Amino acid sequence: MKPAIEVAGLSVHYGEVRALDDVSLRVSPGRVTGLIGMNGSGKSTLFKSIMGVIRPDRGSVLVAGATPAAARRRGLVGYVPQSEDVDRAFPVSVRDVAMMGRYGRLGFTRRARPQDRAAVARALDRVGLAEYADRQIGQLSGGQAKRVFLARGIAQDARILLLDEPFAGVDKRSEATIVRLLRELAAEGRTVLVSTHDLHALPRLADEAVVLLRRVVFHGTVSGALRPETLAPAFGVDVLAPERAA
Repeated sequence: MKPAIEVAGLSVHYGEVRALDDVSLRVSPGRVTGLIGMNGSGKSTLFKSIMGVIRPDRGSVLVAGATPAAARRRGLVGYVPQSEDVDRAFPVSVRDVAMMGRYGRLGFTRRARPQDRAAVARALDRVGLAEYADRQIGQLSGGQAKRVFLARGIAQDARILLLDEPFAGVDKRSEATIVRLLRELAAEGRTVLVSTHDLHALPRLADEAVVLLRRVVFHGTVSGALRPETLAPAFGVDVLAPERAA
């Protein structure tokens, strides 16, 4: 089975700052992969590289066997960043935000067809926000807003979803809804790469995990990623040897 995402020897610098250093990663389709690491470890840079938003200094990225730009044009990949560019004060409705996921399919007229409206309605229903469709986006809680942007990716019918800290600032109901949805989407054959600081949620969320500290420290089982000896180097914490801990 070909990987949904294939990153090889990826290095990215911002001026003198090294954000990613020789990162290689293969993500299989139909799985939820958790991406963990402290702030500044390169998680957001990795997402932007996969989306083709930034150009690496070295290395390559393939998304569904295509370049990031080609995959994005074909609507194969959806991205839910930490901070949305949508102005929460702008008079745009929940339905309008979800419809943004259909823009690549609307043609030159940018006029929604019945199938586009149906796809948006189904997506909002899946995230539990159908009754909020006409509400202005700024009237939602942080957790509800995250669910709207996830609905945008579902409406897009993206086969690969990238979520950057989707649980940050959300309530428990929204967290449970997002976890359930991501598991359902993976069961449908979609690929989910999600960064999170919530290590307690990782076992019920992910099939596998990647620990990142500008390079891949670990890629394997969730239980392996959560071992103290795996987490300690990535989060800058010393691990006590048994004789020192006694």
